[in-house]
Amino acid sequence: MAIITDQDIDDLAVGAAVLGTGGGGDPYIGKLLAKAAIEKYGPVDLIALEDVPDGATVVACGAMGAPTILIEKIPSGDEGNLALESYEDHTGLNVDAIIPFEAGGINSMVPIILAAKKRVPVIDADGMGRAFPQLEMETFNVYGVPASPVAVADERGNRVLIETQDAAKAEWLARGVTIRMGGQAYIVNYGMDGRTTKRVSVPATMSLAIGIGRTLREAAAQHRNPVEALISYFSGTHYGYAEVITAGKIADVARKEQNGWSVGIATIEPFDPSKPKVKIRIQNENLVAEEEDGRVLAIVPDLITILDIDTAEAITTERLRYGQRVNVLAVRVPPIMRTPEALAVFGPSAFGLSQAYQPLGS
Repeated sequence: MAIITDQDIDDLAVGAAVLGTGGGGDPYIGKLLAKAAIEKYGPVDLIALEDVPDGATVVACGAMGAPTILIEKIPSGDEGNLALESYEDHTGLNVDAIIPFEAGGINSMVPIILAAKKRVPVIDADGMGRAFPQLEMETFNVYGVPASPVAVADERGNRVLIETQDAAKAEWLARGVTIRMGGQAYIVNYGMDGRTTKRVSVPATMSLAIGIGRTLREAAAQHRNPVEALISYFSGTHYGYAEVITAGKIADVARKEQNGWSVGIATIEPFDPSKPKVKIRIQNENLVAEEEDGRVLAIVPDLITILDIDTAEAITTERLRYGQRVNVLAVRVPPIMRTPEALAVFGPSAFGLSQAYQPLGS
């Protein structure tokens, strides 16, 4: 068990944006709220997945909605606590630990905010190993944990409790509530015991995100190539493989809000004029990168992250702009996310993509 430090939060914000693959919400706002929560309520422990007591009561939490809305719809910081109060009142449970439902973006910070106020630890794991746009796209769901009850709250104190037997239906209902809450809300769900948590979670993703941020910070201080440092760092983790699949200039961004998501296509014109343009399809997160002739460079569930060419920091979906010079980094997800059961829930076909999944580096 380790205490999450101020520097950890800074590094986590950078690393979570990389794992967010364009989505998950801008972690900068979450970073400010997490630091404020720790200053007000005290330090938060980060507990390794294997150290979670079997009998502990664990819940997942995070934000739901379109990332672009977060720029103007600033959270109060109390939404997660309101959702947790509703969850505990409804179930009669007293929560012992918090786990992120995804490792990317602001959702790496929401558990810290909630854990600080609740005075419980955050588990070094999550249910996505990255960011995904839909609530059912969780390893928790893949391996048998019910998504309901789902407690939803917003910054105005509105609260909704959803009960359903199907995770996809829970997503559909919670998404509708989120849209009517202004396109951004905060949820608590996927309650489970510690034994189950260890079986169904993607391990060590919070420390992974902190490590990504630390790697980029140290590379900058040592004047090393940040992308090379990042690829080397991933090679020593359970993700294992990463590569730059294209480098160039953002030539076009087509983006809109649809059904509570940010959807669109970003087109990258390579610096090498002999290479074809690359189109990246977006649904909150970057789903597939393919060349103009249809050759797939990377596809979900593997990570596709657009990095600023100078700093190697991730550019989130809502901040993509024409003319940005970028590297596109692809990262292979760990084995728990590549099983047939997992691919059925968050592989290419789950997003309506016709291309087959081929793990990076295989």
